[in-house]
Formats: sequence, structure tokens, C-alpha cells
Amino acid sequence: MTVELNHTIVAAHDKKASARFLADILGLEVGPPYGPFIPVAIPNGVTLDYMDTSGEITPQHYAFLVSEDDFDTIFARIQNAGLPHWADPHHTRPGEINHNDGGRGTYFDDPNGHNLEIITRPYGSGG
Repeated sequence: MTVELNHTIVAAHDKKASARFLADILGLEVGPPYGPFIPVAIPNGVTLDYMDTSGEITPQHYAFLVSEDDFDTIFARIQNAGLPHWADPHHTRPGEINHNDGGRGTYFDDPNGHNLEIITRPYGSGG
């Protein structure tokens, strides 16, 4: 059996701005609108489809596995944008990165309060 995550819908108060935020931080492209969605395709084939909502947004967590070089580039964008970042998902270690499983990781929020994470090693991979 082959099962792959293809896409997920991300709630936003401004889907264009939110998609642009993610694409700019990760160095990706915003795709053309598809129905009510603004997609950002991740290189592994998963698409985050941003959709406007006027109601309250329940924050979700989105983690992105990146190379060591890409971590440096993305982390520099986070810092240059003046975005707060944390070494942990509960935001108790501000201004730090973690070294879980022998890699590096950090958390930061998008404009809608979604908790975004970049990591260089999958959790549980040792190190």
C-alpha cells in the first residue's frame, strides 16, 4: 500500500499574505489560485492550500525538514524579518535553537498564529 500526504488546508485571515509569508521564509513559490485556495507547494509534493476564514483560527503545527544549508538560509530570513523564535514548541526558550537528535531546529509563528518549525533531523533519528 502507498499512502502519501498530498495537501492540507491552512486557515488564514488573509490567504495571499499568509501564503506569501511562508513562501518567502522557506524560499518557495506561491502557486496560482485554485478555487478558494492559494497553494504553496513543498518540494516533497505536499501542498499547503491557504484558505480565508473570518472566524477564529485554531493554531496548527507545521514542521519542515530542511538541509543544514537550508536551515542557515531560512534561519537568517527569520532573523532578518525580526521574527521571534524559540527552541521549543511551548515558546519557553526564546531566541534559541534546539539540537534535538543531533540536528538543529527552531519554532516561529506565522501571521495567523500557526506554529511553524524547521528541523534538520527527523525526530527519533538519533544522534
